[in-house]
Amino acid sequence: MKKIEAIIRHFKLEEVKDALSAIGIQGMTVSEVRGFGRQKGHKEQYRGAEYTVDFLPKAKMEIAVSDEQAEQVINTIVETARTGQIGDGKIFVTDLAETIRIRTGEKGSEAL
Repeated sequence: MKKIEAIIRHFKLEEVKDALSAIGIQGMTVSEVRGFGRQKGHKEQYRGAEYTVDFLPKAKMEIAVSDEQAEQVINTIVETARTGQIGDGKIFVTDLAETIRIRTGEKGSEAL
């Protein structure tokens, strides 16, 4: 099993969610996060004073999938979230040692 964490532009979230639903992904966790990478933020003006916005709003998706689904999920996220500009985000993939469904006690891939 794999845990896929994707940090994407917040306005791409619905499009990515719909694309993942179309390939059979039934659940995910989404958080609103802030961060920066190479994009380094931008400058804004407020009441005549200029200030730098270092941390930009992003959406973080967390999805647990079987090993067989992982590549398809990653490709779907990349194809859907890409704009071609700096700040499109990152995907992190980690191995899951165990998954347990609290309601039924199912373990492993049955709990996904």
